[in-house]
Amino acid sequence: MAAVAAASNTPASPSKSKDNGNVIKRLQGELMTLMTSPTPGVSAFPHNGDLTVWDGTIVGPADTPYSGLTLKLRFNFPARYPYVPPEVRFTTPIYHPNVDMKGRICLDILKDKWSAVLNVGSVLLSLQSLL
Repeated sequence: MAAVAAASNTPASPSKSKDNGNVIKRLQGELMTLMTSPTPGVSAFPHNGDLTVWDGTIVGPADTPYSGLTLKLRFNFPARYPYVPPEVRFTTPIYHPNVDMKGRICLDILKDKWSAVLNVGSVLLSLQSLL
């Protein structure tokens, strides 16, 4: 019985917790950049204090059907971020050829063209220009 209790109290593998620590550190840096150097028309912040889930906003660009609208998004960061892209969805219903009915976005940088040098800010700007 003691062996079972000891096994259940075993911490996560060092590499897994280290990877998560690296993700958190990267996301803290990205959040700091977004806060200290804000880009007009886009923003993102952790959802309820969870650094692995963020809420983003994009203000629709002028001279587009989305002009003046504030569109909301949800970012979910995987354990291997930034080596794999975040999952990003519009939570505001939007009619756009690159967005399906569930808010999933078809954009190359969120799929096969993702690079670890990209970040939340660059994703937001790419999405804003897509509109």
